[in-house]
Amino acid sequence: MWQIIAEHISRELDIEFQVEQKTTLSGSTVNIAHLISGNGYQFFVKLNQRERLDQFENEQWSLQKLAQYSSLRIPKVICCGQTLDKAFLVLEYLPIQPESSEGWVSLGQQLAEMHQRHDQAMFGFDWDNQLGLNTQPNQWQGNWSTFFAEQRLGWQLQLLEEQGFGFGNIDVLVEQCRQRLASHKPKPSLVHGDFWRGNVGFLAETPVIFDPACYFGDRETDIACSSLYGRFPESFYQSYQRCYPLDDGFSERKALYNLYHVLNHAHQFRGSYLIQAQELIKQLFH
Repeated sequence: MWQIIAEHISRELDIEFQVEQKTTLSGSTVNIAHLISGNGYQFFVKLNQRERLDQFENEQWSLQKLAQYSSLRIPKVICCGQTLDKAFLVLEYLPIQPESSEGWVSLGQQLAEMHQRHDQAMFGFDWDNQLGLNTQPNQWQGNWSTFFAEQRLGWQLQLLEEQGFGFGNIDVLVEQCRQRLASHKPKPSLVHGDFWRGNVGFLAETPVIFDPACYFGDRETDIACSSLYGRFPESFYQSYQRCYPLDDGFSERKALYNLYHVLNHAHQFRGSYLIQAQELIKQLFH
């Protein structure tokens, strides 16, 4: 397997590379991650089952889209492909360092600058991708309230119902969601899509973002997600606000946007996330 990966890297970069050392890295609940090195080079490698190649291809395209739209540091994609039994994604290795106050300020500013690029007229993406282990549908839609209600909230509720976890009448909940967002008319922004602390790192004062679930949506979804599981430092939000102030009513929409992520966690991990989802639905719709 490693020989095949080394050959892909060598061919893509036009170098002679052999895997001399590999270290399994911790942190991911979805993929197996390794740091590999040899011939003076280091690479970050993600592995999964062979049939998950589309997941890595989607990640590759999303990383490239982030790099196109932002000045943030994005891991460069080296290659992705398959061995006899594994799918793999090879990225440049970035030695992530402890967070810095200057880095959080830069992250707020650079994310705001990315969100300010409004050259897409509709909400969605050119392909469906993944949020964790779940497919994330991204069919193009001109109306934000319809897009989020159907392809985010309704989609997750349907996945959970198929697993035996119902939270009420899906059609009714989707319509309630649509009505709550009907008066909110954001411009489509490229969003990271899974913007929490675990997907942010720093190289000294340079912020790095990775593991995206990109699409063109309401920028507020990224800001909402940033406070769901360990709120970012206030310097991040202050920096973002100085560059691109949030719209009125964000505090009312934040819980609705985060319900999507809670439902996704409930589908993948069950347990307390199911309880959290039930309580949040009651809070929002009853």
